[in-house]
Amino acid sequence: MIILGIDPGLANTGWGVIETSGSRFRCVAYGCITTDGAMALPSRLARIHESLSEAVAKYRPDEAAIESVYFSNNAKSAFATGQARGVAILAAHGVPLGEYGPGEIKLAVVGAGDADKHQVQYMVRVVLGLKDEPKPDHAADALAAAICHANSRTRTSLAGAAS
Repeated sequence: MIILGIDPGLANTGWGVIETSGSRFRCVAYGCITTDGAMALPSRLARIHESLSEAVAKYRPDEAAIESVYFSNNAKSAFATGQARGVAILAAHGVPLGEYGPGEIKLAVVGAGDADKHQVQYMVRVVLGLKDEPKPDHAADALAAAICHANSRTRTSLAGAAS
């Protein structure tokens, strides 16, 4: 199964593609879509949408996972992240999508919901058998979302098999 993970953000949207086979995970590709703050908002959102649409077309994921927006003291920042998340969901149109909170993703990958970005990068490297830690951290977070989704599917499958 091919899973696309997305870490949405207006300035930086991370994406990562993993392939799962049983309990084994393999990194296919990852990256970060960066938009310039000087660009008009519609142009920034269009760049995110176009880039993620290209990834969906190229890697043809069976499912996708996206990090949900966390509550922020900065309403403007939370709104911008929500808009980026919206265009990311549009780009994944037609692909079954799982949504996970930041703490849920960290717990699934690191074992602690309050893990820092270095711990997430390290465990993503270990789980995927990468030579180096994925950078930037937005790409590592996207890969972590995909790993979380794969683990969630396994738990769901096992629970369904038990009934």
